[in-house]
Amino acid sequence: MARRFVNEISDGDTIDEVYVLADKQLRANRNGDTYLLADLRDKTGSIHGLLWNINEDQVAHVQSGDYVRIRGKAQLYNGNLQMILSRVDVVPADGVEAGDFQAGTNQNVEELFVKLTELLGSLSDPAMRQLMQCFLSDESIVNQLKTAPAGVKAHHAYLGGLLEHIVTLMNAADRLVDLYPSVNRDLLLVGVFLHDLGKIRELGYDGTFIYTDEGQLIGHLIIGVEILNEKLSEVADKGYPVKEENVLRLKHMIASHHGAYEFGSPKLPMTPEAIVLHHLDNIDAKVNEFASMIDADPNRNSNWTAFSPRIDRKLFKGLVGTE
Repeated sequence: MARRFVNEISDGDTIDEVYVLADKQLRANRNGDTYLLADLRDKTGSIHGLLWNINEDQVAHVQSGDYVRIRGKAQLYNGNLQMILSRVDVVPADGVEAGDFQAGTNQNVEELFVKLTELLGSLSDPAMRQLMQCFLSDESIVNQLKTAPAGVKAHHAYLGGLLEHIVTLMNAADRLVDLYPSVNRDLLLVGVFLHDLGKIRELGYDGTFIYTDEGQLIGHLIIGVEILNEKLSEVADKGYPVKEENVLRLKHMIASHHGAYEFGSPKLPMTPEAIVLHHLDNIDAKVNEFASMIDADPNRNSNWTAFSPRIDRKLFKGLVGTE
């Protein structure tokens, strides 16, 4: 029997299927009764499932990231599609087809990598070009870069998403620099390449998407600086030391690209290249997140997505039935 993907669920459907439990929350209703709010996902999207009148012990056997078989019924509530669950059971990971749960970029990964290589090969500073070659000739880094997502839930949260995100930003940066003579092209392109590279170790993506122990404890900004330090040493040994000021500027771009202390940046952007990187990064992340939410929304008969607490809004999908 063919599986029932999230984007195939309609109001009134009875569901008996396996999904990824992307998030698990125990909440209390207005009467004080506890219920489970489950974020259920596959490669086509996500849907909320609710299991009423349970306690913590009854759902202690399921954790975020588990594959779970759920039984329930889909219903519309306030215009949004959800599932009322009757049970949730853990399914062994070796008993599922991982490809059903992991979406991938719709772009050609090898073509993205060729474009990345061309842009980094166009740098004018020989030491910076050699530094980038140290990254591009590292088979482990390249393989991870071609596979890793850029996030667990939000933007580019699919296989190959990190490479897609980086190449999109590099293309945008390359087009923008002619308008801003104060921005150094070499620094901006290299900073774009490096800014999220630490995610190859921050995120786990063999199966469900998770944060690794290193990712939880250190994070991709610090990991990115660590990886850069390793390659700076390598390129110096080859006789191409990168200028000290350029090293500082690159590390600053990694450390400041989230743009604000409350978003995890230990430093605010303090160079032209850093502020351009921050805003380009934010634009690409937000546009991708909005488009993904619209595409994955399970309620195909609504003009709007469900309300998202993460971004504090619904998104307008367009008028249903119009061209």
